[in-house]
Amino acid sequence: EVQVEELHRLLAGMEKEHRSLLLKMKEGEAELARLRSVEGDKLAEQDRSAQLEKEVAMLREKIHHLDDMLKSQQRKVRQMIEQLQNSKTVIQAKDAMIQELKERVAYLEAENLEMHDRIEHLIEKQVSRGGPSSRVRSKSEYVSSKRLTGPKPLPLIRVVET
Repeated sequence: EVQVEELHRLLAGMEKEHRSLLLKMKEGEAELARLRSVEGDKLAEQDRSAQLEKEVAMLREKIHHLDDMLKSQQRKVRQMIEQLQNSKTVIQAKDAMIQELKERVAYLEAENLEMHDRIEHLIEKQVSRGGPSSRVRSKSEYVSSKRLTGPKPLPLIRVVET
């Protein structure tokens, strides 16, 4: 964006110079026309006329060069703006994908917690059926996976079988 701003500033400067050169050229052409109409025979006026013609030709060349530069800079600015827009689109798509993946992770974490709760419930049922003589087993003997903690876990929904 800073480069785009800089290019816009340069373009404005070149356009201003373009206008001033056009004005100078018109003034030179006007003076040249006036000198030609007054007296074409005087040597001093002929020298001045030749000098003005050279200046006008040189100014036309400068104007042509500035026009080419302006067109080139405008193309560059358009390309940079297009690249910025493309980059923004790619970033938005990746952000959307990241958000979708975060939601999927949160959903899977909630599902995982629900499964852990079901296993715990089943273990408790088995232990209670086994009676007082059966030994009490720890959860780690039945469940080998770990609970995942995420940035925003979904609320737990306990399923209790009756």
